[in-house]
Amino acid sequence: MIGRLTVEVRIGVANAPREVVLESDESPDVILAAVRAAVADATLLDLVDEKGRHVVVPGGHIVFVEIGAPSKGRVGFGVVQ
Repeated sequence: MIGRLTVEVRIGVANAPREVVLESDESPDVILAAVRAAVADATLLDLVDEKGRHVVVPGGHIVFVEIGAPSKGRVGFGVVQ
């Protein structure tokens, strides 16, 4: 679908070597509410990515969450001035 708005979500999980990264069709407010509830109650954070896959993270192990616009991939090695 062209023109679809997605947000990038990065989640740091305690004792995990890498961040969990996904793009979601949900609004930042909906994602933030889900994160706050999971952290406050130490329950599972269940988010759905843009392809319909569930990403589940234990709320008690969330270290940080970044919610923002998706970054575009860079191609090449040129310097932009």
